[in-house]
Amino acid sequence: MDFKFKDQDKFWHSSAHLMAQAVLQLWPKAKTTIGPTIETGFYYDFYKKEPFTPNDLKKIEEKMKELAKKDQKIIKKTLTIAEAKKLFKDNKFKIELIEELKKAGEKKVTAYQQSEFIDLCQGPHLKSTGQIKAFKLTKISSAYWRGDSNKPSLQRIYGISFPDKKQLKKYLHLLQEAEKRDHRKIGAKLDLFSFHEEAPGMPFYHDGGVYLFKTLVLFMREELRKRNYIEAKTPILMHKNLWLKSGHWDNFKENMYFTKIDEQENALKPMNCPGQILIYKEKLHSYKEFPIRMAEFGLVHRHELSGVLSGLFRVRVFTQDDAHVFCLPSQLKDEIKNLIDLAHFIYKTFGFDYEVELSTKPKKSIGTKEMWNKAEKILKETLKEKKLDYKLNPGEGAFYGPKIDFHLKDAIGRTHQCATIQVDFSMPDRYNLTYMDEKGSQDKRPVMLHRTIFGSMERFIGVLIEHYAGNFPLWLNPNQIIILPIADRHNKFAQQVKDEFFKAGFRVVLDTKVESTSKKIREAQLNKFNYILVIGDTEVKNKTVNVRTRDNKVHGEKKVDDLIKKLKTEVEDKK
Repeated sequence: MDFKFKDQDKFWHSSAHLMAQAVLQLWPKAKTTIGPTIETGFYYDFYKKEPFTPNDLKKIEEKMKELAKKDQKIIKKTLTIAEAKKLFKDNKFKIELIEELKKAGEKKVTAYQQSEFIDLCQGPHLKSTGQIKAFKLTKISSAYWRGDSNKPSLQRIYGISFPDKKQLKKYLHLLQEAEKRDHRKIGAKLDLFSFHEEAPGMPFYHDGGVYLFKTLVLFMREELRKRNYIEAKTPILMHKNLWLKSGHWDNFKENMYFTKIDEQENALKPMNCPGQILIYKEKLHSYKEFPIRMAEFGLVHRHELSGVLSGLFRVRVFTQDDAHVFCLPSQLKDEIKNLIDLAHFIYKTFGFDYEVELSTKPKKSIGTKEMWNKAEKILKETLKEKKLDYKLNPGEGAFYGPKIDFHLKDAIGRTHQCATIQVDFSMPDRYNLTYMDEKGSQDKRPVMLHRTIFGSMERFIGVLIEHYAGNFPLWLNPNQIIILPIADRHNKFAQQVKDEFFKAGFRVVLDTKVESTSKKIREAQLNKFNYILVIGDTEVKNKTVNVRTRDNKVHGEKKVDDLIKKLKTEVEDKK
């Protein structure tokens, strides 16, 4: 299901303001802070002593309906810094924002007003509140002002809005289905990972989660081996000078973590590219070596505000299945096509469809205009030659180059951005990367492609969990096979069967609890085991197992050797 519609940002900006207006009418002493749009609608953070309750959400919705029916005109206003400070003098949060704008050199700010309500905002907004026909406030959470735990605690209200009730109804149905598939709940149920206050936004993988992680890495490594990749491993902590040269210090600093070693400033890497560049520079390369495809499953750290952390989807530490392709300018298009083909192969293995997006030069960037124009032209031409439809996303490229993003469609129609392919003429220039051409000249400049396919391994695992609703195919599943002896007298043979499957490389569990077989079968199904092997008197006598699958289908008696062969084929074929 695709819920994107015309003027979506305007709807959600205006809906956030409508919600804030309703809150202030109901609780005049509350203070508004910020209310941005997000991928799934909008939220607004409020400073209010008493906590909001689910019943309060109903009250706010009713007040929003009342205000929407009044069809209040939404008027854009331009204010001087002095006018803005006077207008918001009783709101310390707004004053702080205004002061920051002043420090940044801004002399004026924009605000939007509807009736008595006015709020700082860049917009865009609808013409009037009457255009907001359908909305729903979805949840309440806590947040800190500016994401800093030392600053005031706020209350965040999330919402969604649409031009008509039909779209809202579809969306609410999607929310119900998404709730069933929530990777945080399934991950806890299947004992895959956990999160702890001692390390906010940093997942702790349990044994099952480690198996899933490693299986994905092994799958990708094998595909990369077929495509002549080499692999690197670079430090997670590197000196300030490296990040100054790469441009991260000036363009990505707010997302980085820092520490001092021997009085020298260092940063935890938010990306792997500068480290791989240093490896490239270790020797002079000949044109005959190209393309050099250097992969890295690199651990990176990025600062995210506590309010946006969301399970595996939004974390502060994650592993990227990263790679950088150093190539000749003449090889660039072919290498981009190879990466598109790799992404297509990987995603089809998991049953994903996808959409493609081309993102162009952002406001904060490095490199010359000529570099950006050339890179964008090559990406457009390559997409055309591959006959790939794409959406243009102006101003959303990486700070060092334009990019192609792949948005995966999961089983219930939601999209998730995963793979990215980025063309970079800037960093090879900044780091003075060279190679020797066929004439012996040693000052030729290679082109650099940045790419991920899974993207963040954590995010991809979260997407997979929700895509499959935890019902992983056999080759991926940490819970592959469970053996259920009916009585104690069947345990000896059950152990022999377990040993056979273990030797064959399967993850297998023997459940000898003193409980009814029907209860154990139900528990095995809830734990998403692919195969449930029941052993009773007949099976011991015949040296067989009675096979069930988690969909409650009974497949009957099977010889152990025959079943092992069948399941090995299922794993190899990645069905």
